[in-house]
Amino acid sequence: MTYLDTSVALAHLLAEDRSPPEVLWQEPLISSRLLEYELWIRIHARRLSRSHGEHVRALLGRVALVELAPPVLARALEPFPSPVRTLDALHLASIEFLRGRGQTVKLASYDDRLVVAARELRIPLFEL
Repeated sequence: MTYLDTSVALAHLLAEDRSPPEVLWQEPLISSRLLEYELWIRIHARRLSRSHGEHVRALLGRVALVELAPPVLARALEPFPSPVRTLDALHLASIEFLRGRGQTVKLASYDDRLVVAARELRIPLFEL
């Protein structure tokens, strides 16, 4: 299963210079509930709700969302091998929550800091 980071979802939705390969969308996708909030906040901030709203809903409909349950939140409070931002800590904690329950998870991200932290945690990466 592939953990979809917001950077990749936004690149896809906004047709940025770097865009995820089509093979990504054939993967079983999972992410934190944060994905929903991050996407909508950025779409609303750019005033793209009307033009991109259906695309956001369709993308979110393809992704299983991990809730910010107490074990995820507790892990995010613990130290990481290198400094991470708040939302990155919550995404990494969500991945570790899944891995702790026996799931094999790869991270798909364009965020360099998140990728560095994932490598330090030995989280495999989806090649973008």
